[in-house]
Amino acid sequence: MQDKITGRVYKFGDNVNSDIIIAGRYLIYIDPVKLAEHAFEMLGEGFPEKLRSFDILVAGRNFGCGSAREQASTAIKGLGIKAVVAASFARTFYRNAINDGLPIFECPAVYDAVAEGDEISIDLKKGVISHAGGEHEFPRIPESVAKILELGGLASYLKSTLELDREATA
Repeated sequence: MQDKITGRVYKFGDNVNSDIIIAGRYLIYIDPVKLAEHAFEMLGEGFPEKLRSFDILVAGRNFGCGSAREQASTAIKGLGIKAVVAASFARTFYRNAINDGLPIFECPAVYDAVAEGDEISIDLKKGVISHAGGEHEFPRIPESVAKILELGGLASYLKSTLELDREATA
């Protein structure tokens, strides 16, 4: 994972439900590309393609609420979204996103401060999100979580850990 994530914002409101992110009928897929074809499609025809022109999702409170489906974060990653910033996240979505290697940040002040199409920069080392109107701090990611994100998700992290353990005992 990079130390800075920069890109254009697409802005959602409060309570973006995981059922809106990816409909239940597509839960038979695990491939990020296939899931991305149907991400947010309930919001209108062509919506998945529209989101591909943005880099960072910004949302209000309770992003990812609803069903505890891992495919929601996978679909977002499949769209090419680099990060999600929200006032708050549903607990299960938050953990699923980390496990999937999708960087997510809680920063309530950003929601009111940016508009769709704005460019923001997320500095992971400093714990600051910057935009034309200013800067906002967010809680820094714990080192263990940063390592999971850096390696692309929990599965890659565990594989790396097992390989290190094997090397140490060899």
